[in-house]
Amino acid sequence: MHVEIRGAEKLSFRERQVVVLKEMGYPAEAIARRLKLSPSSVATLFNRARQKGYEVVIVLPGGLLLPDEEELADGGEGGE
Repeated sequence: MHVEIRGAEKLSFRERQVVVLKEMGYPAEAIARRLKLSPSSVATLFNRARQKGYEVVIVLPGGLLLPDEEELADGGEGGE
């Protein structure tokens, strides 16, 4: 599994940094400390990036969503 940010080419370097850290779950205060910015700058960069439009896409390996043999034997219900 890996994560892609589609539309990242529209973002500035700083906007990309903020987006990556925000999408990884870091709070604005932690991002501000890490990038040596103010929390309001982090918020501004994130909002600007959102306005430019980007998508976070999780790419899963092909077999990850296929039912395993046990589920197939149970009729595909997965024990629910």
